Amino acid sequence: MSQPKPQLAMRRASLEDLPEVALPPGYRIRSFRPGDEAHWATIISESFGGPAGPQRFDMMKDDAAFRPERVLFVECEEGPVGTASAWSRVKQGKDAGYLHMVGVRPAHAGKRLGYWVSLAALRQLAREGKRSALLHTDDFRLAAIKTYLRLGFEPLLVSEEQPGRWRAVFEQLGEPRFGEEFRAILEGPVRPPA
Repeated sequence: MSQPKPQLAMRRASLEDLPEVALPPGYRIRSFRPGDEAHWATIISESFGGPAGPQRFDMMKDDAAFRPERVLFVECEEGPVGTASAWSRVKQGKDAGYLHMVGVRPAHAGKRLGYWVSLAALRQLAREGKRSALLHTDDFRLAAIKTYLRLGFEPLLVSEEQPGRWRAVFEQLGEPRFGEEFRAILEGPVRPPA
């Protein structure tokens, strides 16, 4: 039986000079408030394509990294429609933050809400003194990867087969130029998963 492949990892080397959040009209960013567990579960279930009940959010709330200001929502008149979390993981070091659980309800796709709520999470990490950010994602989450690239994230190799996987992702995105742009990374050393 083969071992599961590790998720793709990405890194944004610096959180300096992040742009301002500029949401489309009718949307705003806010942090978690009591009662948002069901909104979070709906957003994650719809955007990840599988059930994510309130108990999954309870696991996040039980994590030492949880703080209400770290769980961000983009909302409109109908309520929260997107989320991203500005997380912290000890194993990544005190200077690195972690972009966690990004999702947008499909009915609101195409408005770059994932970009804006992720940017808000990166700005939260910067306010907390983090200097860089990491994330993990899956090969098939092409829209998310495109967003992360726009946000200044770069591939971070955590296993030997990942250069080929990244090249395949860039081809699927219709952006083979990224293979050349990130050549030094794709030909560079592999770091163990964080």
